[in-house]
Amino acid sequence: MTNIKRFFADESGATAIEYGLLAALISVVGVTAFTNAGSSLKALFEGIEGDLSGAVGS
Repeated sequence: MTNIKRFFADESGATAIEYGLLAALISVVGVTAFTNAGSSLKALFEGIEGDLSGAVGS
């Protein structure tokens, strides 16, 4: 009976799961941020390319 009480009182596994969920959330946020930054950089460089093409063609 004591072992069963100790088993239900032990929270070390819950802590590991919480750290895993936190790491997964941070990863998702990071991927989202880098994707948005990549899209913004692509638009910036396409704008620069267009400006340079217009300047060279003149």
